[in-house]
Amino acid sequence: MSTQPMVVEINCTTGEVNERPFTPEEIANREKIEAELVAKELARKEALAAQEVAKASAVAKLAALGLTAEEIAAL
Repeated sequence: MSTQPMVVEINCTTGEVNERPFTPEEIANREKIEAELVAKELARKEALAAQEVAKASAVAKLAALGLTAEEIAAL
């Protein structure tokens, strides 16, 4: 069961509180923002994974040159 998202508007001058359902435009905007956040999080995770792959490659290349694990860690 899905509940309708609600907007709470508070008039700071009078203290009046008004609750109303989101308009279709507000729902569309919220969905757009959520999709953008999901895409940004996916891009961040992909960048971290690529960084880990590059690091592992660099460590392997340094080891192939004859550096010890201690020497590689010191870099």
